[in-house]
Amino acid sequence: MKNLFSVSGKVVLVTGGSRGIGEMIAAGFLANGAKVYISSRKAESCQATAGRLAREYGGECVALPADLSKLEGIAALAAALAAREKSLDVLVNNAGASWGAPLGEFPEVGWDKVMDTNVKGVFFLTQALLPMLRAAGDADTPSRVINIGSVDGIGTPVFETYSYGPSKAALHHLTRMLAARLVRDHILVNAIAPGPFPTWMLSTGVGFGGKVEGDGVDWSVVGRNNPRGRVGTPEDIAGVALFLASRAGAYTVGEVITCDGGLLVAR
Repeated sequence: MKNLFSVSGKVVLVTGGSRGIGEMIAAGFLANGAKVYISSRKAESCQATAGRLAREYGGECVALPADLSKLEGIAALAAALAAREKSLDVLVNNAGASWGAPLGEFPEVGWDKVMDTNVKGVFFLTQALLPMLRAAGDADTPSRVINIGSVDGIGTPVFETYSYGPSKAALHHLTRMLAARLVRDHILVNAIAPGPFPTWMLSTGVGFGGKVEGDGVDWSVVGRNNPRGRVGTPEDIAGVALFLASRAGAYTVGEVITCDGGLLVAR
């Protein structure tokens, strides 16, 4: 029982890991002894985050930049990881995009970019990494896929992000479909649906201009509208991911677990 939540020695890939929720999850795995690869579209920021996390937590964090909205980027990431590792214990599909515009002005590019990243990218990256996931998993220690959805894929979003909520709803259902197919291959697929966290994406929506700290940024204002009275912390989201990736979550299959401070149930 004392090692119930251990991920020590596991090989983990976190997409969208250079900032926000992806960075929080990557930090949680590093702090608990995993070897972590992070990916994001911008190479410079991906490498900077990997270096900072490795220094802060003393583990091994490697940057593998890639654009996961395109099949070429997915293939490149899968090849880069396969060149370094024989197997993959945990895939965290966190890379995501959003787009906001009034209903009558919402553009096709805002639909396609979000759907390509949030749904298509997740499916085809998981597909590309299946050999590595199968190599890592067995009946006693299955490998894991953790998809990062959103409460906006369950409840109606506050903002005019018409492709974001539907993309996350699709991701939640894709999670269930993949879980049903892959469980017999010793690959467990689940999703987390976060609520408000101090991220660049939410910052742009609440008027902080993309900043997550500093002048003009007061997350307590956002947190007051949440039943828990605050926004989420790195420990909150990393804790759910560690549960799903460890022995503790080995009998949990195809679930979408909210991590939102009670936002949905209190609506």
